Amino acid sequence: MTSVKEELLLRRAIDCRVSRISPADTNKFAMLVDPLSDRTPFVSAVEIFEVGGRTPPHFHATAHEMFYVLSGTGCCRCDDGSVREIAQGDALVLPPGREHVIENTGAERLYCLTVMVPNEGFAEMIRNGQPMALDQTDRAVITGL
Repeated sequence: MTSVKEELLLRRAIDCRVSRISPADTNKFAMLVDPLSDRTPFVSAVEIFEVGGRTPPHFHATAHEMFYVLSGTGCCRCDDGSVREIAQGDALVLPPGREHVIENTGAERLYCLTVMVPNEGFAEMIRNGQPMALDQTDRAVITGL
């Protein structure tokens, strides 16, 4: 029995496309895995929230979204009124249909590895966003150097 083997994907975080979805947003994304060009069933990015930054309230109709906190502290506010505190080393998984807001509640930037499966248009929003750059702090956190 033979099968087609796909190529491995290796992308250095420092080489990722960085963008903000909307100019008024307080978070930006360093896209690690782009399902449009990488032919994967998911999208993955390091999401960087400014101090006091937050996502707008939103939900994903069919996608699961996972946040793994690399650095910083924050919270997830859900449509049922619940609030979950998150900090370095925590993983948060949101099921489809759950309206939520991710907010940086700390004194420094909040860095999360974000994975969404299926993509549900998330990669397209990041791709079409305003190009941004990583500063020295961003580079140190996402590369671990």
